[in-house]
Amino acid sequence: MSTIEKALDKLGAMNPATAEPIAENSTTTQNAEPVKVSAVAPSDSPNEQSENSEVAAVVADTATAPKLMLNIDLASLSERNFVSMATERRLIYEEFRVIKRKLINNAFGSLSKTLHHPNLILVTSSRPGEGKTFTSINLALSIALEQDKTVLLVDADVLRPNVSRTLEISTQLGLTDYLSSNDVDVSDIMYSTNVERLKIITAGKPHHLSTELLASDKMMELVQEFASRYPDRIVIFDAPPLLGVNETCVMAGMCGQAVVVLEENKTKLNELDKALSLLPKELAVGFVINKAYYSRDKGYGYGYGYYAE
Repeated sequence: MSTIEKALDKLGAMNPATAEPIAENSTTTQNAEPVKVSAVAPSDSPNEQSENSEVAAVVADTATAPKLMLNIDLASLSERNFVSMATERRLIYEEFRVIKRKLINNAFGSLSKTLHHPNLILVTSSRPGEGKTFTSINLALSIALEQDKTVLLVDADVLRPNVSRTLEISTQLGLTDYLSSNDVDVSDIMYSTNVERLKIITAGKPHHLSTELLASDKMMELVQEFASRYPDRIVIFDAPPLLGVNETCVMAGMCGQAVVVLEENKTKLNELDKALSLLPKELAVGFVINKAYYSRDKGYGYGYGYYAE
């Protein structure tokens, strides 16, 4: 019996899940190569001067404020086996459509009333290199295709910013900069993209108090704003692996759902058990299997539900 089958058997033996299963199929893709992204900062200027000096000052401030836009090379994403805005139907598109549908239903459906911050989704793994960032980015891109939902991708791996590295994003300010300074506003770290319904927050500069920053009242207030300000928004946190890192356990307590990424033939069952034990009991936890190859006579499944011992 493989690691994945044992994990799913274990999940089935737990308390009955009320959340929907994440998917019926398994992710068959490999981690992709970095994608080049450029940033531009257009500025607007008022066409005419307002008679009201107070209004004019507001317009001037708006005109001179930087409006950063990350231009993602969607063609390059598609070539590297990421979900993109292309109209062609590919296997990876269908896989993430199934996965995101369950997450969206849990975030906005009847189950949402039983979860704390159901629209906040933590994506993690037990160890590095199992594909959590690949999964986070693809989930965000797939959700951005929805016509009535928006998505914010937050690089919460403040020790090893994998979203920034994978997309080759270089920004001046990010999450740790906001949390460690009173002079940085949320609007200073939230970047729009050329994907209409996708925004990104990068990890920011490394900080020796990263755990304390993520556990601070300021972070709690930010998370509360993420959860409640926009009724159509899903927030995906690409978090560090669970084992050996305190930050992820802190983040998990702020989210309503978690996606744990497993790598077929690599993830160890004992490490998975230990990682799951670190998550809050009330969290809706699911699995995504990365680098799993289909068999003609046997498929792999996903388990999704409340995790309980």
